[in-house]
Amino acid sequence: MKVTERELNRKTIEALKRCLEDVSFVDGPIVPSQPNVGDMTPDLLLKLIVPGGEKQLIIERKTVGQPRIARNAVNQLLRYLQDFPKAYGVFVAPYISPRAAEICMKEGIGYLDLAGNCHLSFGHIYIEKTGNPNPFSDKRDLRSLYSHKATRVLRVLLLNPKTTWRLQSLAEEADVSIGLVSKVKKLLADREWITMDTGGLRLAESEVLLAEWAENYTYRKNEIREFYSLKSIPEIESRIAELLPGTGLRYALTGFSGADRLAPFTRYHKVTAYVDETDEDLASILNLKKVTSGANVSLFTPYDKGVFYGTRDFRGFQVASPIQVYLDLHTYRGRGEEAAKELMERVIRPSW
Repeated sequence: MKVTERELNRKTIEALKRCLEDVSFVDGPIVPSQPNVGDMTPDLLLKLIVPGGEKQLIIERKTVGQPRIARNAVNQLLRYLQDFPKAYGVFVAPYISPRAAEICMKEGIGYLDLAGNCHLSFGHIYIEKTGNPNPFSDKRDLRSLYSHKATRVLRVLLLNPKTTWRLQSLAEEADVSIGLVSKVKKLLADREWITMDTGGLRLAESEVLLAEWAENYTYRKNEIREFYSLKSIPEIESRIAELLPGTGLRYALTGFSGADRLAPFTRYHKVTAYVDETDEDLASILNLKKVTSGANVSLFTPYDKGVFYGTRDFRGFQVASPIQVYLDLHTYRGRGEEAAKELMERVIRPSW
């Protein structure tokens, strides 16, 4: 259902009142006035009664508070203020990200969101409220960016952070359509996580991207098969490395098994590996017993073949990319998160 302009104005004024509720010297109602500034028309013009008279606020409102959108809104407000220099510009959105807030403050523009975050600085007023989480997170946006095939593009970018990509070459490397690459490009551009020039696009905020992906990822997307073996963990891993290639199956160690090759951190008691989906009897091939509890082997049938991108050989073992291992470890609270942090410090961040 489309929200009316009147309803948007009401929500904006209510948010502003909450922001100003602790300022005792702001008197009287917040009054909307004719939103015309020179030859341009902002979304809303408000009048406040403050010490010394009135203060007018020019409001530029957007449905998204990502950095690129905020930058556009700030530029629009700065143009308004050229014709109306005594006013104060305020960017309003349902939720304004910390990076978008920085953009506003750097240019002397206020911001206000419906989550309760705000920064207003004019005259005798200085208010800053931060830290309120986003209750309006666009689940469709997150689902699009971290969908199965879209994450193929993210893996390519994260594992090749110094490469500048044209859309066609990126689509070919990720094995997806150029249309999907264009969609991912827009989502990343809105967050200002990529840079673009005549040569193509390049990832600019690798760590921020990986952090958000990790928060929206779970290894349980994969089909998980649990087994038990009487053999030791090293013996099981060696058996996988020796026997699976002969069957034509791809495999890649991940989780603690992968981390132990890339950045050894802690002892572990369970083998974890990706294995191609197959009708082969893996239990028989590897001499494993399928169990519902007490497993010491987890074999993942990948939710998407992209998990194998960047797999590398490590002394005879196929190991998933550091990005994939990091994501899988991050899902395991406690020791898994600690191992993921170690992998970030020792392997991933130095590669960026």
